Amino acid sequence: MSTLKINAVNSETQFAELSGRVIAYRSIGTGSPIILINRFRGTLDTWDPLFLDLLAEKHQVITFDYSGIGYSTGTLPTDIKEVAKDVKDLADFLKIEKAILMGWSYGGLITQAATHQYPELVTHTILLGTGPAGKRVVPLEQSFLDHALKPINDFNDEVILFFEPESEESKKAAKASHDRIAQRIDVSKIPSTMDVFQLYFAGGENAADDKDNFRDKLKTTKTPILIISGDHDTSFAVENWYPLTRQLPTSQLIVLPQTGHAPQHQNIPLVVNYIDNFLQNTK
Repeated sequence: MSTLKINAVNSETQFAELSGRVIAYRSIGTGSPIILINRFRGTLDTWDPLFLDLLAEKHQVITFDYSGIGYSTGTLPTDIKEVAKDVKDLADFLKIEKAILMGWSYGGLITQAATHQYPELVTHTILLGTGPAGKRVVPLEQSFLDHALKPINDFNDEVILFFEPESEESKKAAKASHDRIAQRIDVSKIPSTMDVFQLYFAGGENAADDKDNFRDKLKTTKTPILIISGDHDTSFAVENWYPLTRQLPTSQLIVLPQTGHAPQHQNIPLVVNYIDNFLQNTK
């Protein structure tokens, strides 16, 4: 009698009762833990299941919702250091002493904060479709703002926000990813009001002010960092990393062509291979 394999689509939503809030999370796979840290408006349901399943072939893959977002209770903090505490508190709840952190977009800012705050926890840092803390060289494109702030996003919005509308291959990947995510998504859990958006924006402004000098700390960290970006990211342009070229001793930057804000949803096997190779060959 065969047993059902736990994967991203059928994994159980579990709840960590923490101080002042309940954090919703899911866990699949076994091996070294990877904690995934979500984008603006992202929930447990908005990661591509195929991406999670391929990662889970070699790792324990943990996804979660920030305080006050999605299936979690509480309120999303406006200081990225406080948001990063969700990561540490969840790791402590799960009795994880060492973890790989992987952050996408806004989650990349939270991941950087967590990397600097909790170096004893973090073995490796992976940043997807995001930028360094501090002022941006290239700002958000208007097209991103035009689509990102709609109460509910349709498929066309997703193409513009996360993929490369000028590329037919990218649009095909967008449809495939959309259909996989649609297997398990509760749209009602996706943040949709300006009140919640403002909490994210305040966190972004906090990261831009960078009063904790997280940007400079990238220059002295001992943590290996992998950065994967699309060549046309309307939210976090890859060009924002270029002023730091030759200043980041542990960071590697990969730029994928004809790719937008979600390189890990468009180029899944390739990105997973890059991640696996990075983890195997850095300490």
